[in-house]
Amino acid sequence: MIYVVLFFLAFSLFLYVLLGGADFGAGIVELFSSKENQQITKKTIYRVMGPIWEANHIWIIIVMVILWVAFPVYFNIIMISLHIPLTLILIGITLRGVSFIFRHYDAVVDESQKIYNGLFRFSSVFTPLLLGMTFGGVISGSIILPEHLSQYNFGEVYIASWFNIFSLLTGIFFSALCAFLSATLLIGEADEAHEKIYRRKSAIATIVVVLSGSILIIYGYVNDFVFIKDFIQNPYSISLIGASALVLIPLWIHIRKGHKILSRFYAGLQVVMIIAAAMIAHFPYVLITKQGELSLLEGVAPDSVIRVLGISLIVGGLVILPGLFHLLKSFKMIKVLEP
Repeated sequence: MIYVVLFFLAFSLFLYVLLGGADFGAGIVELFSSKENQQITKKTIYRVMGPIWEANHIWIIIVMVILWVAFPVYFNIIMISLHIPLTLILIGITLRGVSFIFRHYDAVVDESQKIYNGLFRFSSVFTPLLLGMTFGGVISGSIILPEHLSQYNFGEVYIASWFNIFSLLTGIFFSALCAFLSATLLIGEADEAHEKIYRRKSAIATIVVVLSGSILIIYGYVNDFVFIKDFIQNPYSISLIGASALVLIPLWIHIRKGHKILSRFYAGLQVVMIIAAAMIAHFPYVLITKQGELSLLEGVAPDSVIRVLGISLIVGGLVILPGLFHLLKSFKMIKVLEP
């Protein structure tokens, strides 16, 4: 049953990166646009994401619940060491949601609209940036285990673990990945006159993803980060990264030909392969601390808990996934069944 739990953990993470990432990326695309294009993107975003944006964030909740119930040792260490960025992420998601709703439904059009727009756009940038920095903290080797906290000061324990160059580069890479995913998906939602806007944004985001990813790997390798060295030496991770680069060819062919379904498929596939490459590079020793590497399978909850959790996830999946599919299809987010 532990493999069922691990499957749902990975599955929920993938869905959050795809759906939540596209959600965040839409705000990034809007921020880095001209005033005229910002209005176009704003209308497109609300039409596409307005009815379903809340559903995009249930997956991160599922990830946290699975960690809490099944892998309490990991959950405890992450919650203690990274509580500052995690709290800021929650604030960012809240501010983004509030501003997203108020800028559309506020009946009074005045200066407050500028505040709503600004909150939405900037929270769309710093929230995925902090998500990436949090993951960077997990793999950077800077986290200090709870039993050693007394040997370090506040800054070393709660700041340096995630606020460093490596984590910042990881955050920039993830933000670029979100922008790439969103810009590519928005191509299929724009009318013919505006498609070129998102094609250009997708091309720019692709370049930023490649550059930021390359800088991240080079920096990590030069500075002897364990995760990066193991990532480079892992044949599966390197193969997935190589395959994701090759996927750019059919992706851009289908974008140029206006194939909405296939372009979305290849964009999603590319992101999934990149995330999968990062996940398997060091599995199960995902958490790297100053005191050494810690396996995800150490300190697992009792078998009785894992069994109940696994059954609950299976039943919940059978209930939630068809409903999610119907929701996305109803609001034209899934086009594969359309004529």
